Amino acid sequence: MKVQTVLDAKKRILEGAGYTYSFDRMIYFNRDAKKVFSIEFVEDHNEVELQRCINEDTEEGKREWHFYFTSPPSGAIRRELESVLR
Repeated sequence: MKVQTVLDAKKRILEGAGYTYSFDRMIYFNRDAKKVFSIEFVEDHNEVELQRCINEDTEEGKREWHFYFTSPPSGAIRRELESVLR
């Protein structure tokens, strides 16, 4: 399968689950789920893993954002994103 086709499939998965892409920040986010996926994370994980993360129960942390990045974002980046995504 071509790389672009795989990325398109992942994009459809995320958008189908209510995620919006922020071109400026290169992230997919869902305010209701309070989850953020970096584009690098999306590119580096297959569709099954991506769907598992989307479906992951974060009910206990509904007050806090969950970040899915290839490496943990710094505290400053987390605070900035949390502020912007409110």
